[in-house]
Amino acid sequence: MSEIKTFTRVPTSWVGPLYFKAMHNKDKSVNNITLSAPLATYETTLFHSVGRGAKLTRLTQSLETTLISDHMTRSVLLEAQHPLEALQVSEYVKANVEGFQNTIVSKHSKYAQLKKIDTHIIANLLFIRFAYETGNASGHNMSTFASDAITTAICELYPTLKYVSLSGNYCTDKKTSSVNAILGRGKHMVASMRISRALCQEILKTTPEKIIDLNLKKNMIGSIIAGGVQSANAHFANMLLAFYIATGQDGANIVEGSQGITHTYLENDELVFTVTLPNIIVGTVGHGKDNDDANDALKTMGCDQGDGAVRMAHIAAALVLCGEISLLSALSNQHELVKAHQSIERKGK
Repeated sequence: MSEIKTFTRVPTSWVGPLYFKAMHNKDKSVNNITLSAPLATYETTLFHSVGRGAKLTRLTQSLETTLISDHMTRSVLLEAQHPLEALQVSEYVKANVEGFQNTIVSKHSKYAQLKKIDTHIIANLLFIRFAYETGNASGHNMSTFASDAITTAICELYPTLKYVSLSGNYCTDKKTSSVNAILGRGKHMVASMRISRALCQEILKTTPEKIIDLNLKKNMIGSIIAGGVQSANAHFANMLLAFYIATGQDGANIVEGSQGITHTYLENDELVFTVTLPNIIVGTVGHGKDNDDANDALKTMGCDQGDGAVRMAHIAAALVLCGEISLLSALSNQHELVKAHQSIERKGK
């Protein structure tokens, strides 16, 4: 039976331009960057909402994004004969990160760099979480291949071990979890912007105090009573998925990507608005990036060269901030959200 390949078209709009006062990485910062970014979504109000946030980046010229950490993870599951054996293996693997990189990982990938190993023991079950730097790839495949090779070598050294699964859910891939929020998976990003009281009133039609109060009561307390997992935000997933689809990313990664916290406070009569996203997973090479539309988008944003994947993570964090502040502003101004959806999405109805 032959496969019929078709394409599903999703409305796409470029929002912006976004103005970055600075993109901060651990080894360097890049200042004064202006660019636009694509969003692909059927929720057309999102274009307008993120666009309003983008306008603020130009008016305030205060948007800064910071890369905290960068690694893709894969966990494996081993079964030992006894908890003591699981402990011995755990201590062995954590003490041999450099050795695994030199003797195994480097032979399976030119780009993967094993940086850290975390373990967890339940009875005689040993969960091993490998963390890799993966260059401009999101790193799903290279981290999986390298982890399988390392685990095979461990089982040869400890023949009584049982190799249960290449994925032990301690990664954690495409699921919400505390481990990802705490240890990070992908690129851990923080984006922040300072907005004057006057701009809050003029552009957002609200006040700093209303946004701060709503963030506390809706995002923080609301997420607690809902049972949110290490997360307190209004709609990070909206912006991430739209950006992922427009740029050839794996859309399912918004599950862990949408974890994050919106933090707001008043300083010198300015609203300081921040979003923290510990699990942004993006790449500029690999499966999906050879799609013409995605490839063109990466080139237009300047993400097709150098540290393109890192630049993409900065853009993703900025888009999330823009959409988040716009929605919270609308929700703090009664009936604005309903009127916006009615005027944009219900025309002629």
